[in-house]
Amino acid sequence: MSAVTAARPSAGRWTALGAGGTVALAFVVVLAAAVAVPWLLAPVSPLAVSPADGFAPPSPAHPFGADESGRDVLVRIVHGARSSVGIGLAATALGAGLGLVIGFASGLGPRWLDSALGRVIEVLFALPTLVLALLLVAVLGSGTGPSVLAIGLATAPGYARILRSRVRTVARGDYVAYARLEGVGRARVLLRHIVPNTLWPLVATATLGIGQAVVWVAALSFLGLGQEPPSPEWGAMLGAGRVYISTAWWMTVFPGLAIVSTATALTVLGRRLSGATA
Repeated sequence: MSAVTAARPSAGRWTALGAGGTVALAFVVVLAAAVAVPWLLAPVSPLAVSPADGFAPPSPAHPFGADESGRDVLVRIVHGARSSVGIGLAATALGAGLGLVIGFASGLGPRWLDSALGRVIEVLFALPTLVLALLLVAVLGSGTGPSVLAIGLATAPGYARILRSRVRTVARGDYVAYARLEGVGRARVLLRHIVPNTLWPLVATATLGIGQAVVWVAALSFLGLGQEPPSPEWGAMLGAGRVYISTAWWMTVFPGLAIVSTATALTVLGRRLSGATA
């Protein structure tokens, strides 16, 4: 068997999602539409107030009810997807990017570099992600930018640890050894064999990470360290609605369901993709 054939990813990865994975994928597609074109799904401003509709319960006019200012909760959830999921995507991209650099440097670098980076990764990985994010927000300040940086930097050690282990395993694989015996250069081995067989698991892990990042983004906003009301960000909506939980439950329940549904769908999809890498 040639090195090229041995290094080729197994077929059928995208067809192994199953029923649960397919439903999760469909939800993620709708979610992506809400992030990309929220005005198409909800052609009303999420900041438009209507005092006459204040605290209106769920009804045909307001399927998810209205808040204290008469703003439609469903419209705000749809438009809030751009903030909640968008920040989660940006933070995941930052964390995965940093983890990619550190993981490859540690997995393919000299022994002393691997040892040094390995110690740093283990120390940072030992800290709970949300606690590390809170510490970083305390230093960087609150807001969208600091939230992206804080969550991205807090999640980078996890990605680096996974990639470091994966790179070392792939680099010792038979097909890499075959390629080197055939005289293939280091750069070509890296780009044609090691990188493709290392990055696919990162896709599955990052899909899981986006769901987790959305929860952490909401947690920071709920604590007043991310976006603040009247922003339609889901965590900010939770924070604003908790005051009225006994009289206007829909202000808290529906944003909470949006967070839980998004995290669940991305987790199911990520686990299906992880299983398809075997």
